[in-house]
Amino acid sequence: MREVGVLEAERKLAELLDEVEHGGEVVITRQGKPVARLVAPGAVNRDAARAAAERIRQRSHGVTLGGLTIKSAIEEGRR
Repeated sequence: MREVGVLEAERKLAELLDEVEHGGEVVITRQGKPVARLVAPGAVNRDAARAAAERIRQRSHGVTLGGLTIKSAIEEGRR
């Protein structure tokens, strides 16, 4: 995996896309912090991601925080 700053990514976009097209992965950083990841479209298994998200939703059902539900805690934070 290659890491490049945003300015370098702007200058070398075509080169980075070639690298990704051939199986590489590029992380783009801003001020040293990762902000984006370039991967080939087939590199992300959407079915596995959806299944993982569903497992998270199922596990969080009924979870409380000191007697509050997550939903009520979010609502409280909005006040």
